[in-house]
Amino acid sequence: MAKINQNYSKLPKTYLFSEIAKRSKAFADKNPGVELLKLGIGNTTLPLTATAIEGLSRGVQKLADVKTYSGYGDEQGSTSLRETIVGWYENQGIEFDASEIFISDGAKSDSANITSIFSDDCVVAITDPVYPVYHDSNILAGRKFVLMDCLEENGFIPKVPEGKVDVIFLCSPNNPTGAVATKAQLKEFVDYALVNKAVIIFDGAYSEYISDSELPKSIYEIPDAKACAIEIQSLSKMAGFTGVRLGWTVVPKDLVAEGTENGDVNGLWNRRQTTMFNGASNIVQEGGIAVLSEQGQKEAAELIAYYMENARTIKKAVSDLGLTVFGGDNAPYIWVKCPGSLTSWEFFDKLLEDCHVISTPGSGFGSKGEGYVRLSAFGQKENIEKAVKSIKNHLKI
Repeated sequence: MAKINQNYSKLPKTYLFSEIAKRSKAFADKNPGVELLKLGIGNTTLPLTATAIEGLSRGVQKLADVKTYSGYGDEQGSTSLRETIVGWYENQGIEFDASEIFISDGAKSDSANITSIFSDDCVVAITDPVYPVYHDSNILAGRKFVLMDCLEENGFIPKVPEGKVDVIFLCSPNNPTGAVATKAQLKEFVDYALVNKAVIIFDGAYSEYISDSELPKSIYEIPDAKACAIEIQSLSKMAGFTGVRLGWTVVPKDLVAEGTENGDVNGLWNRRQTTMFNGASNIVQEGGIAVLSEQGQKEAAELIAYYMENARTIKKAVSDLGLTVFGGDNAPYIWVKCPGSLTSWEFFDKLLEDCHVISTPGSGFGSKGEGYVRLSAFGQKENIEKAVKSIKNHLKI
């Protein structure tokens, strides 16, 4: 008789965003005609830019001509796209070879799958609060993990683990808190990883939202990080590719884990991907090349500026009500402390019922997220303004 993976029983009964959708639908069903104002899930809302569309169209047209048609692509992803990504890093003063870049269908799947190349008895360090995929994927693998507390007292950037761990997940700018690690803070993790032969999994999906030039956009801005860090990137939030799906993972050949030599970890990830992943769409990869062009980056920066203006609007409005607010400066998320003794879900319900605004309860990201909600700047300006006005006029605290 087939047996199921019992680790699934250790997961929360419902995925966070499924529960939000369920509660929001129940409210809407009881209150027909009420407009729900969404500041919850971080889903982009602006259309793709002209250059991105041109690239995607070019990808379609190539498939319509026998001279340019392509079937399966290069096993690590389009060579042209990987070389374009190498150039993107060079503009940040970081050098890679294209063989160190692996194209994906977005950061989420790689964040879950990357630990498959490490032993199941590895101890994993995860922040609390945390984006659920880091936590849940390691529960499913049956791994032991330790939590690194992200608290108001430490600016929501954790300290390095006290004992030895093997794999460390970091996200900066952070989802959900909006906090951004400094170079000094990231250096502490790099130094720790080098001493302990640990590997850092660095999620930089929101890096292009950083406007402060003193803050690092990549873990590889830290000396020697190539020897201990894997970086996962995405075009979802940079260019609105949430539904288009495209990202990449950098596995430097200098990266070593216990019992490995230079190039071994890179080879393991290549082996995993060639066995279990057939590559991102050829069409989408053409769109990615376009997005990372000079004009494409200019247009992406305009999208980001639009969302960050929304973030400033939300942050100011909530702050003016006397609530304690974090994030929203170099990240599209605003982390709001619940008023009084309200729990995260109680404040979620209050915002929904009083203001018709959908938020994201902080407790859904971990125990240290209790007492907060996350507000997202990914919305149309007019809808953001409606939500802000409703909060100002109807929230009673």
